[in-house]
Order: sequence, then C-alpha cells, then structure tokens
Amino acid sequence: MKKFIETISNIWKIEELRQRIIVTLGLLLVYRFGAQVVLPGIDTSQLAQLNDATGEGILGLLNAFTGGAFANASVFALGIMPYISASIVVQLMGIAIPYLQKLQKEGESGRKTINQITRWLTIAICIVQAPAYLFGLGALGVPDTAFVLGKGLDFIIPAVIILVTGCVFAMWLGEKITDKGIGNGISLLIMIGIIATMPQSFVQEFISRTANNTGGIMFMLIEVIIWFLVILASVLLVMAVRQIPVQYARRTASGGYEKNIMGSRQYIPLKLNASGVMPIIFAQAIMFAPSLLGRTFNDTAVGQWMEVQFADIFGLAYNILFAVLIIIFTYFYTAITVPTNKMADDLKRSGGFIPGIRPGKETGDFLDKIMSLITLPGSVFLALLAVLPAVVVKLMDVQAGWALFYGGTSLLIMVGVAIDTVQQVNSYLLNRHYDGLMKTGKNRKVA
Repeated sequence: MKKFIETISNIWKIEELRQRIIVTLGLLLVYRFGAQVVLPGIDTSQLAQLNDATGEGILGLLNAFTGGAFANASVFALGIMPYISASIVVQLMGIAIPYLQKLQKEGESGRKTINQITRWLTIAICIVQAPAYLFGLGALGVPDTAFVLGKGLDFIIPAVIILVTGCVFAMWLGEKITDKGIGNGISLLIMIGIIATMPQSFVQEFISRTANNTGGIMFMLIEVIIWFLVILASVLLVMAVRQIPVQYARRTASGGYEKNIMGSRQYIPLKLNASGVMPIIFAQAIMFAPSLLGRTFNDTAVGQWMEVQFADIFGLAYNILFAVLIIIFTYFYTAITVPTNKMADDLKRSGGFIPGIRPGKETGDFLDKIMSLITLPGSVFLALLAVLPAVVVKLMDVQAGWALFYGGTSLLIMVGVAIDTVQQVNSYLLNRHYDGLMKTGKNRKVA
C-alpha cells in the first residue's frame, strides 16, 4: 500500500502527465454528463418500458456500450458505435481501393486524410441511424404520449440533428483524449460507458442470489472468484508476447566514450494478441446485422430464424458466428497493424538480423509466419473469452447483466483499455526514473 501511494505521488509530480490525466477525467465527465441529458420533446417519466427492453440481449449490450444513454433516449444515444462502424468500413475498403492503400503508405499525412474520410462516413451513418432510433422507440415500448411534440417533422428533424451532433461530439471527445489526454480516447469512452452499468448489474445479481434463495452469499462468492480468474486470464492474453532474438553485428553505444558491441543480442516482442480489443469491437458492430436482416425479411422462414436466433446474445448460433468473426478480424487487424516487411527493412538498415535468417525479404516472411502461428491461439483464446458470458448464463444461471462482465466484450475491453492506459502512464514514470505501476517496468533500463 505504501508503494502504491508513493507511485501515485510520483504520477502527480510529473506536470505533463498530471495535466493529461486531468484533461482525460474532465472529458470523460463531460461524456457521462451528456449521457444523462434526454432529447428535447421526450417525457422522461415514460421511459420505463424502454429501460426494460434494453435490459438484456443485443439491445442490452448496445445500452452498456453507450453507458445507459441508449435507454435514456439521451443526446448520446448513438454512442460512439457509428464511428467504430465507419472505421471498419474504411479499413475494409483499404484492401480493395488503391487510393486508400496509397494513403496508408503516406505516413502521417495519409493517416490524417483517412481520419477525415472516417469522420464524414461517421456522419453519414449517423444520419441513417438517428431516424431509425427515433422511430424504433415506439417498438421498444415508449408510448406516443411520451413524445410531447408528437412524431412530426418539428420533432424528428431537430432530434436527428441533435443525435448526429451528439455522436460527432463524442467522437471529438475521444480524439481529444487521445491527443491531449492519456490512453486511447475512443476505447476509454466505451470502457467508461461499460463501467457505468457495472455496479447496478452486480447489485441485481447479488439480490437475485440472496433474496430468491438461488445459492446465497456462498455462490456469489464463487462467482466473484471465477470472475477474478477470468480477469487474470484476460490480462495474460493481453500481456503475452513471443520474443524473437535479434543479433547486431556491430552497434555503437554511447556511455562516456564510444565502444563497439560485437554480437549484441536483443529481442523483437511479437504480441500474442497484437490487435487488442478491436476484433471484438469490430465483430460486435457487425453482429447487429443478422438480427436486423431477420426483421427486414421476417415474412420468410430464414428471416424469422435469423431474427430469433441472433436476437439472443447468449444463444448458440449468435456465439458461434461471434467467435468466428473475432478470429477473422484478429487476423485481419493484425495483418494491417503489424507491418512485418517494414520491421524487416528497419532491422536490416540498423545492422540487425535474426540468427539463421537472411536479412530483407526472408526476415519479413519469417516474421509474418511467426505472427500467423501465434495469432491462431491468440484469436481462439480471445474468442473463447468473448463467448464465456453465454456459458456462465447457461451453466451457472447468472443474471444477463452481470454475465456481460464475465468475460466477453465488456471485460476484455475494460482489461485491454486499462492495461494500455497503465502502460502509457508507466512510460512517463520510467522516463523520469520512477518505479512504474507494473513490475516489468522496474527491470527496464532507462537511458
């Protein structure tokens, strides 16, 4: 405990880090405040059925991603998911469209252009989703009397503008957190929304176990222990790396006087899960499509089957498709974010080589092969953790809201984002010769 307090004190001593943390907390507070602001023209006292409809299933997961804003008919009801969807579309288009491929190779300028394209596509998606959300409120149990101004254009047009603006503002908050704060802003917004629903879910599970005589406190204790074990497994997945030895034939190091280090050996750390939480976010965004397609074609047998099967996020068909998509997106995202050929070229230019492998193309092929081999168990483990909530619901009769934190998207996002943020804080501490938040940081040498 003393060490922890000392570390917090060291964090506060670093002015830049202190300012970044304050900015991050302030912007997250703004986002949470906006999630409580209801759209003008809607009576908040008549949203009880909307809260019940979004208590479980796909809508419950979407509501968790927005931190309850979806069920509150808030100005942030669309959350940040339209931006995630736009990012998926742009990255998929980058495989087939030469213009986007060219932008990806142009470095910082190309990245800025791609970000601008993603923003405009986000607005286009919001323009489609906002009216669908407003007209879908009635189907989710919101009575017509809840619309104070009615459902005419004098309500729909301003509400659509507000919803689109809310999503764009949330996107801006995320980008500002990434730029001026600490951690990945978009991921932090999703994580803070998930955490906001966690206390209520835990209390509901506790009441269910104790009041309904379905296991009592002892069974609740077992659930908490298993939950901590799942968190440990998630941390191991995020932190696991495969070290590739690298040898330098001749390298100059400065240290009072110049000297040659012959045969200096280092390592290239290749992460078992190099794609982080993005495959889960990508897969989750697409998993809304089968149910919607089923509703669209519900006059056919196939449509009715899709609507029933993919509306249950704890169902067999949903989780099989979910797991397959996670594995596919893990390979896809790893391929576009881990440039093995560039790593090989940089290694060659710096005079390094992998023992037994020729520099250049053979090194790139070797790294690509290793990434493919370690990505397979990483993606399968990621998929297993993602479908774990369905398993605990069926086997342990856990409440649906609490099960979402039992692995799955919610827990993996929280663990992945938390570790990424801690690592960024750790880098500031190590650069100032302070002990880091993680034990591995103490073993690093600071120049």
